[in-house]
Amino acid sequence: MTSASTGHPSARTLGELRASGHVQRSVKDEIRNNLLTKLRAGDDPWPGIVGFESTVVPQLERALLAGHDVVMLGERGQGKTRLLRTLAGLLDEWTPVIEGSELDEHPYEPITPAAIRKAANLLDDLPIVWRHRSERYSEKLATPDTSVGDLVGDVDPMKVAAGRNLGDPETIHFGLIPRAHRGIVAINELPDLAERIQVSMLNVMEERDIQIRGYSLRLPLDVLLVASANPEDYTNRGRIITPLKDRFGAEIRTHYPLELDDEIAVIEQEADLVATVPTFIVEILARFTRYVRDHPSIDQRSGVSARFAIAGAETVGAAALHRATVTGEESAVARVVDLESVVEVLRGKVEFESGEEGRETEILEHLLRKATADTVRAHLGGIDMAPLVTALESGEPVVTGDRVTASELLKSIPSPDTTTPVVDAVAERLDAADGGERASALELALEGLFLARRISKEADDHGVTMYG
Repeated sequence: MTSASTGHPSARTLGELRASGHVQRSVKDEIRNNLLTKLRAGDDPWPGIVGFESTVVPQLERALLAGHDVVMLGERGQGKTRLLRTLAGLLDEWTPVIEGSELDEHPYEPITPAAIRKAANLLDDLPIVWRHRSERYSEKLATPDTSVGDLVGDVDPMKVAAGRNLGDPETIHFGLIPRAHRGIVAINELPDLAERIQVSMLNVMEERDIQIRGYSLRLPLDVLLVASANPEDYTNRGRIITPLKDRFGAEIRTHYPLELDDEIAVIEQEADLVATVPTFIVEILARFTRYVRDHPSIDQRSGVSARFAIAGAETVGAAALHRATVTGEESAVARVVDLESVVEVLRGKVEFESGEEGRETEILEHLLRKATADTVRAHLGGIDMAPLVTALESGEPVVTGDRVTASELLKSIPSPDTTTPVVDAVAERLDAADGGERASALELALEGLFLARRISKEADDHGVTMYG
């Protein structure tokens, strides 16, 4: 029976819970059963995860079905944390807990002394509340100053001062992992934890008990422990100690998107765009990112995060919005000219190999031009640009820039009788509907002609660019 006002089951006491036929399951059983249910129904258990469908996801699903704790290894910006956070969606939507219990214990199985006493005294009148699955996922960014008390627990001096014996288990203030009882705890950048702190996790992962300041408190903790790490952190900042690595049932390697379409999908999904950014502009940024990752001047151990391309798309959108605001343009649509702002903004997101000092901007500008040329060939190949080239040779140059509106750009095209069919063909090929998108498509064509050395391009110090 479910409460109509809250969405969770209506049982309020242990007796009502038993009468409802509720069955207790461990966290790993919950995840296993719910994952199997989604797979049988053809539902996607991993919403928002792109590019891992045939590589990482099958490995993770097998690990969860086996009931293993998991460590995800991969370079920065590969979606490790995003993937771990989706695990909460595989928990039961609502689960009962003893009201007021410190560790959200199940009414059928109290584990702390206080909850055990309360259950023994109240029996079927034991009050319960319901926890949503979103409240059962805990996350900790590992930092060198993380203490054993943060993760496992420590003696609470306030409780000792209140007169309790130092050896009393109820003097313990529990840390993050015990408080994640009956849930999922994720530790990001695990190698950043000092080795002595990692040692404190050994008993929690294997024997499921905790030891604090010489006192061993046997708690049948029910947690799924997951972690993320950069493989290079094993030598750069720290390492996962061998006994702890051994206790993780599965070690899964992540990767950057293998296909261009997946790279584009990640950008479109994650970028918070303040203006219209045509798909071909996003494609240029995706190709640019992939070229940067593969370039020998880039530190491959550091990687190039997906946030690199996402920030680029957001920067291009902001440039378009800025132009629309200062010129009074009706709609803000990103154009190729807006890509000029990307290199300076993104340069700090890339780590270059030693010896490349002073060449960073040159390298990135070259790769951006290469990405643009590839996009032009992919989308505009086969269109006869000769009438546009001829018109530019005999007429005035086409002027664009960060203060030139889309309508001004389109009006500046010479010999409209002969060039309009070319512009229409380009717009149709790039699905450009309104004036802003047509101007953006035309600018891509002009940049392609320049990169193919069929026309010239000049830019001044005031943000004005001329194709002619």
